[in-house]
Amino acid sequence: MRLAISFEDGAPSSLETRPLVLAFWHSCIFPSIYAWRNLQIRVMSSESFDGEYTGRIIRKFGFVKVRGSSSRGAVRALLGMRREIEQGWSVAFTIDGPRGPRYVAKPGPVVLARATGVPMVAFHIALDNPLVLNTWDQSMIPRPFSKALLRVSRKIAVPENAGEDERDRYHAELQAALDRVREFAEAHVQEVGSSVLPVS
Repeated sequence: MRLAISFEDGAPSSLETRPLVLAFWHSCIFPSIYAWRNLQIRVMSSESFDGEYTGRIIRKFGFVKVRGSSSRGAVRALLGMRREIEQGWSVAFTIDGPRGPRYVAKPGPVVLARATGVPMVAFHIALDNPLVLNTWDQSMIPRPFSKALLRVSRKIAVPENAGEDERDRYHAELQAALDRVREFAEAHVQEVGSSVLPVS
């Protein structure tokens, strides 16, 4: 996979910046494991069979599993993610997982960003000719020598004193960022390796 990285204005300076609350769509799991490998990012993973299987895979690529999911053990998982952030690590959410609906963001990152003062960052990886699985999320698997474009959003900070209305606004801002980086990556992935790839 030939990977290019593009950052919005106001994005982290590199993939190694930490701590961050990262959010991405479930369909990007496989290319994301490669792109963010060996950075010791903490990832929420369920205790189901699928979660255990995925957890074994991500550990081989340098990720650290935090038990729980948005549907089961959510409070424990968020507390675990908070502890990891407080120790200086970045955490990541497959934000429409584990079962969808597809491309609809859940509120976990907003809650965590508000509690820790660490900004949220959305990203998306587009592939030029992926193998698309027949699953609810239409997971993408890179083919050999395929082009990939990772687009990283600007940081979104959530104030500690944000009320419920403000939390809803930041949730909508995260959803917009996820949509924006996906649209950018999908529109420009064919330009990877050329001199015309836009940077902003």
